[in-house]
Amino acid sequence: MAAAQPGLYIYKGKNKDGKLIRGEITGTSAALVKAQLRKQGVLPTSVKKKPKPLFQANKPIKPRDISTFTRQMATMLKAGVPLVQSFEIVEEGLENNKMRTLVKRLHEDVSSGVGIGTALRKHPRHFDDLYCSLIEAGEQSGSLETMLDRVATYKEKGEALKRKVKKALTYPAAVIVVAVIVTGILLVKVVPVFAQTFQGFGADLPAFTQFVLNISTFLQSWWLLFITLLIVSAVGFREAKLRSPTFADIVDKFNLKIPIIGKIIYESSVARFARTLSTTFAAGVPLIEALDSVAGSAGNAVFRDAIRQVRDDVSTGLQLNSAMRSTGLFPTLLLQLTAIGEESGALDEMMDKAATHFEESVDSQVDNLTALLEPFIMSVLGIVVGGLMVAMYLPIFRLGGVIGG
Repeated sequence: MAAAQPGLYIYKGKNKDGKLIRGEITGTSAALVKAQLRKQGVLPTSVKKKPKPLFQANKPIKPRDISTFTRQMATMLKAGVPLVQSFEIVEEGLENNKMRTLVKRLHEDVSSGVGIGTALRKHPRHFDDLYCSLIEAGEQSGSLETMLDRVATYKEKGEALKRKVKKALTYPAAVIVVAVIVTGILLVKVVPVFAQTFQGFGADLPAFTQFVLNISTFLQSWWLLFITLLIVSAVGFREAKLRSPTFADIVDKFNLKIPIIGKIIYESSVARFARTLSTTFAAGVPLIEALDSVAGSAGNAVFRDAIRQVRDDVSTGLQLNSAMRSTGLFPTLLLQLTAIGEESGALDEMMDKAATHFEESVDSQVDNLTALLEPFIMSVLGIVVGGLMVAMYLPIFRLGGVIGG
């Protein structure tokens, strides 16, 4: 009888503290997965095999895939599964064909005796220098499973933070796009019907109505050019940001100055700085090298330049909190926690607490922004659509008044 093939299972359960947790884990059966979870200190309440999607296209590898892969490898090694076999089990449970191919190549390299850090560096598109350096540090110190767990936590929290910021930016943008489309349809399809009716009135139209009709006429003649310009502008902006570092830096500086959104981006960058520094410092990476890695993963040009300045100041003997203070960029709370961490020798713990604080702050601000924007955007939509309707019915109301008089 053939052995059962490993698959991906979705589980829910409680940890040692009684906190509800959920996640994904690779195993050959639900019973074995439950036993594996109990060994890890998790009391499973539900274990189900993850259903396969109807269409398994060759989806691109996303950061979330790398995060999940890292967590699965950490889980396998913590459970006592040998490294090579861990690659094999994770590979079998993957549904993304490109991700499976990537893990297969890593599996082949490690099986042939290549170090896992060296194998990862062959794929810089998916594993950046920070990721590889941390894994190499764990490999050399004999604590690979611990380091994989730290990196997995770092990646998961980083992805969660990105999703929050993306949510803050995507929601208003999506509603604005819908508003523009609805307004365009009204101007191009509905207003011309009223315009034909107004031609038989034989009287001057109200200024507001005439203004709306002029916009409608313009869009009917030039709508294709207008849409083309929008698409070209969007593509040009994206390409300019990718190809021109100077332009990208200008955009990053501008983003920090946007009302409300700028604060969310600022605090997310602070959280990313603290989380990355905490992870690298806890891994035993020297502070100067850690700051190099932090600058490379800052995600914003303003913070990247400030962190490089901090690195240069620290290399001359200045304390980290003093170097950070001199930039004038970092918040007071982070500076205080950094000073406490340096004095107590627990910088990684203080940075972890700072990262958690700012991540929670970003989460709260995104929720508040969404709650505030909903009524505001609906009001704007109501004013735009209502204004168009008033402009169209205003001549009819005036005509009715004249007839009634």
